Amino acid sequence: MTSKIRHTTVDCADAYTLASFWSQVLDLPVHDDDKPGDPEALIEGAGLLFVTVPEPKTVKNRVHLDLQPQDRTRDQEAERLLALGATLVDDHRREDGKGWVTLADPEGNEFCVERSAAERGQ
Repeated sequence: MTSKIRHTTVDCADAYTLASFWSQVLDLPVHDDDKPGDPEALIEGAGLLFVTVPEPKTVKNRVHLDLQPQDRTRDQEAERLLALGATLVDDHRREDGKGWVTLADPEGNEFCVERSAAERGQ
């Protein structure tokens, strides 16, 4: 029998606050049982579990999320996420419209915003 990935766990300074940010990014709720100050917070529909740990983030992520906008362009989504509190890390957009944007969540975890399926012609 094989294994399956139940959650992707993100260590952070404040589980509920970071889960709330990602809840807005993904338009999925934080689990009903999770409250501010809890040491863990889950976005069940995405399988993202945020766990408060004492040590700060010190280096680049070894794993990151790649987001593909569903109802807007890559550039519109990047602007929306910046307004939610993300920060720009690196811009890999090209003049021909290809490429991606690397952002960081409020605790510095990097993630990428790719072109939407419509922008890819899919």
